[in-house]
Amino acid sequence: MRYRRFGKTELQMPVISFGCMRSMHSWTDTNCNQIPEDSTTTLESIVRTALSHGINHFETARGYGSSERQLGLVLPKFQRDKYILQTKIGPTDDPEEFTANFHDSLARLQVNHVELLAIHGINDHQSLWQSCRPGGCLAAARKLQQQGKALHIGFSGHGPLDVILEAINHEQDGGFDFVNLHWYYIYNVNQPAIERAAKRDLGVYIISPTDKGGMLYNPPETLKTLCEPISPILFNDSYCLSQPGVTSISVGASRTSDFDEHLKAADTTERTPLVLDIIRKLEERMVEKTGHRRPEANWDELPHWKNCPGTINLRFIHWLYNLRRGWDLEEFSRTRYGMLNNGSAWVQGNDASFIKAVNFEEIQQKYPAITELFLEQLHNAHALLKNG
Repeated sequence: MRYRRFGKTELQMPVISFGCMRSMHSWTDTNCNQIPEDSTTTLESIVRTALSHGINHFETARGYGSSERQLGLVLPKFQRDKYILQTKIGPTDDPEEFTANFHDSLARLQVNHVELLAIHGINDHQSLWQSCRPGGCLAAARKLQQQGKALHIGFSGHGPLDVILEAINHEQDGGFDFVNLHWYYIYNVNQPAIERAAKRDLGVYIISPTDKGGMLYNPPETLKTLCEPISPILFNDSYCLSQPGVTSISVGASRTSDFDEHLKAADTTERTPLVLDIIRKLEERMVEKTGHRRPEANWDELPHWKNCPGTINLRFIHWLYNLRRGWDLEEFSRTRYGMLNNGSAWVQGNDASFIKAVNFEEIQQKYPAITELFLEQLHNAHALLKNG
């Protein structure tokens, strides 16, 4: 296993980490006596296998259903100084509630401290305010740090780049030590966040590269062919780990064999001729099918969803439409498209179901990329991506 310095934390992190979301029994918080024994036995096997490969960073969250409690059943079987533990707690208006939630998570995990505490989901300006306001959740987390309960404080960002950058740049209460970030080959939008984090010496941890990076555990034939002679998983891992500023990537393992393909990327230090050739093939295919070199090509030429009539997330929809047309990522694109319309800060804005009923004339003056042809494409995108 290769290890890298995790920014200002000075921790030596494995380039491959164990993300615990997929190994949990249930999305519902479940009492230990209701968790099936075989589920926890499987988790113990995954932890043991991870450690045998040098994967000694485990990442979970209070919001991951039964995950913390199951880890609490397993972790006492392992020497505490042999692993780095991260949990994540969502921000709240009341920082005392945040602190209480953290102490409850420690009890679930059956540990007296975590090396890494992330404020989970700074996704919009409300959660940014909850976290970074004077006396907010970041200040509460720093108090926990002073008590030795959480050694380093970071955040996870799943929303717009401007919010992520504002959190990275925040300086009150010491700012943040690390960031958990979505960034993969198919989604390059957060590149400026990696670069800014590196300048501020924040550790960068890439979350869900296999699932949110295109459901690469079940890739379409087109993508498999374009990535030959290696797998899409190995290509994406190598792409991520060759990015300056990236320390580690998460592997969401639900069985011990889930590490196998990812471990092949553990020695990655730069983009090899093979990886560069695959990038060339992927870009050529995307240009052929969409006219764009990258799926998010028009991202900065389109409005933020809050500034769009009908709060339609034009950027997100056009990105998914290009992924579907360019690399045949049908299952991924349909799944993500189906998450629009629910008012969530995790997948924001509305879909294109009523795009023909919206008047774009005023906004077209500021965003000339919103042509009639573009709007017709997004109308077609809805028909292509909707479920049912």
